[in-house]
Amino acid sequence: MIWTSAVLALVLVGLPGSAALALRLAYAGDLRPDAHTRGRDAIWLGHAWVDGRKDDGDLAAFARRIEGTGIRDLYVHTGPLEHDGTLSPAKHPRARWLVDAVHREPPDVRVHSFLGNVLVYGREDGEAVRLANADSRRGIVDSARTVMELGFDGVHLDMEPVRSGDGDFLRLLDEVRAPVREHDGVLSVAAHQIDPLPQVHRVALAVTNHGKYWAQAYFGQVADRVDQIAMMSYDAWMPAESLYGGFLAHQTRLALEVTPRDTDLLMGLPFYSEPDLTHRAETVAAVRGIRLGLGRQDADRERFGVALYIDFAATEEDWAAYRRGWVAPASG
Repeated sequence: MIWTSAVLALVLVGLPGSAALALRLAYAGDLRPDAHTRGRDAIWLGHAWVDGRKDDGDLAAFARRIEGTGIRDLYVHTGPLEHDGTLSPAKHPRARWLVDAVHREPPDVRVHSFLGNVLVYGREDGEAVRLANADSRRGIVDSARTVMELGFDGVHLDMEPVRSGDGDFLRLLDEVRAPVREHDGVLSVAAHQIDPLPQVHRVALAVTNHGKYWAQAYFGQVADRVDQIAMMSYDAWMPAESLYGGFLAHQTRLALEVTPRDTDLLMGLPFYSEPDLTHRAETVAAVRGIRLGLGRQDADRERFGVALYIDFAATEEDWAAYRRGWVAPASG
């Protein structure tokens, strides 16, 4: 999950007072008591689960950790993919153990192969995946088929940064869907944030040559092609809790507006911290913002949840905030 703060820093510095005020107001108000977990939450897990560093004891401890939460899906880092889209077996020697063990241990939990790599547009040196190359896309499709044959319940694609409007990425999703569906699996994708202001994705592209933001319509096009879409709504680079919470409320509303009702929409929660101003607002603000957005836009949406990023960086405070703010209201 790779981002620079340059673009949003510029946006924030240049935010008119009315825009900043709008975010603060979006963070205010009462929470609906029915805006809480639907039992469709997910968590991104690090590579240690498939490379031999984790064992049965670790899995048992993790099962206890998520017991009684809304976590149903595990996105387990299985790659990264090679630059031609292929996946080396050496990257995941314990994948079969994990799949079998998860299916034995935590009830009703699905394990997905989290695959991805860096995208760099216009490079011909073989140092990044190029989705415009049909052979590279074919390699990714073959990799998806391989992990499904290992017993994974789904494929979770995280290609970054994808530029808003990229037709080759949409083409990839259409092509990967076939081997996933052949095994009755779930296709999910890690998605970029939606333009917080009109055309911000164009500013981001001009300044950094990255695709941090997507147009809302493009987010909807991606969501229409997958079973789950998980917005990477952390790393928002907001310097205050109220701004970040308001930003998450706004992002939740925008995503709900364009995500089909038969697609799971998951909003990312930051389960990590950084020693800088941009990460002062963490899980508590994110949970409140997401609940506000859900309650205002579509409180009855069943196919909705949060996705926690990431297991190895999570603190006890992160877990407590998730349980208290998102899970506990369901029993209140």
